[in-house]
Amino acid sequence: MPTIALPILGTAAAWRDAARGLLAAGVPPQDIVWQHGAVAADLFADAPATSGPGTATVPRSFVHLAATVCWHSDPERFGRLYALLWRLQGSDGLTQDHGDPDLAKLRAMEKAVRRDKHKMTAFLRFREIAPVSGRRRFAAWFEPDHHILEPVAPFFMRRFGDMDWVIATPALGATFTSGSISFGPGRTKPPLPEDATEELWETYFRNIFNPARLKVKAMTAEMPRKYWKNMPEAAAIPDMIASAGARATEMQSAAPTRAPARAAIIGRRLGMTDDTPPVDGLDALRRDAEGCTRCPLHRDATQVVVGEGPSDAPLMVVGEQPGDQEDLAGRPFVGPAGQLFDRFADEAGLDRSRAFVTNAVKHFKFVPRGKRRIHQKPDAGEVQACRWWLDAERQLVRPGLILAMGATAAASVTGKGQGIMKRRGTFEAAEDGTPVLLTLHPSYLLRVPDAGARAAAERDFRADLAAAARWLADHAA
Repeated sequence: MPTIALPILGTAAAWRDAARGLLAAGVPPQDIVWQHGAVAADLFADAPATSGPGTATVPRSFVHLAATVCWHSDPERFGRLYALLWRLQGSDGLTQDHGDPDLAKLRAMEKAVRRDKHKMTAFLRFREIAPVSGRRRFAAWFEPDHHILEPVAPFFMRRFGDMDWVIATPALGATFTSGSISFGPGRTKPPLPEDATEELWETYFRNIFNPARLKVKAMTAEMPRKYWKNMPEAAAIPDMIASAGARATEMQSAAPTRAPARAAIIGRRLGMTDDTPPVDGLDALRRDAEGCTRCPLHRDATQVVVGEGPSDAPLMVVGEQPGDQEDLAGRPFVGPAGQLFDRFADEAGLDRSRAFVTNAVKHFKFVPRGKRRIHQKPDAGEVQACRWWLDAERQLVRPGLILAMGATAAASVTGKGQGIMKRRGTFEAAEDGTPVLLTLHPSYLLRVPDAGARAAAERDFRADLAAAARWLADHAA
């Protein structure tokens, strides 16, 4: 029974060459003993001797699978891979059989290795150590679940190629000096010195922490507790978790809130309204809006997205709500719909830099689907709750014309959102008498599947923007 001792370095390449030779010699999986040997002399150690190099035709997916699974810590990984390789010679479609238990086990191992590699690139922390020959040097300690230091080393070579560093793990060590890397035996955790920058890093970590969005299970799933002991910022996590509830309550109590319904009745009787902006300028309005909890949308959105533009803009452009890119950037109309609007507005002679661009709803409403966030239309209650902020923007800017794009914007500005396709291209009035030109939302143009219908919608949209440009020219001071 042949025993194949694979080196710690170059394991994947060594297994591949050994498997080819064994397959060519017709050695069945049950007759092979696989071992993971000592550290080889270099990264490209010679493959173990077999009956010949051999060749085998396998799907590309298996090549990638084997190149990853070889770094798993399971001692049976080599035997499992070779057994699947043996079966592949009689079944070309085996790698697509999601119900095959052997393949499923290897796929799970592949996933575990990829996850471990991601964790190492995300959670490894360098500390500065004594320089050699005038070059700054850094060292890090990491405890991976699998043998991933060698395949991950190129990432750190690219990322930190301008400095010398050492990465120590229990199974293997890597030393990068003057652009050259070498590997050596593993070791126990070295006594790394304190780093003066760690206090600054912890301060930054505390300041980006949002207690209102804390989800401990989700956080520990992405950053397991076992990594905390080697991450300087993690020292602050227990205190941040313990104080999150109190801090979130404090934030909520400091946020502006709508007066109860009875206050509106009293206000009407006294000739008062709820329309007065809570602040004297747009900058103060933006700061106040950051703490808005008027509707549940603030819970999942990344941040509030208020309007932007000159405080004396003659034109106010109102859309529906921030999209995915706007939610991340914190600015309105920077995604695909915004870019389409900019292009058509420029063609119509509208200068966006002279317009105040905003949305009827200030938080992104979405449904998660895998890694994507799918836009979801805000309901009437959410539009009404956010109208308070839009009214405040309108009173501070006092535009001569409002361009309402889409049904949601129409509902927020005119009180009616139905029949937008029939109403587009017409002028109506807001409650305070401000002229409102109704048009389509540019995102609608992106969603129209039929080419003819899309071309017609684009013509209508261009015509409406041109009408807005003419109105502004006719009413210029």
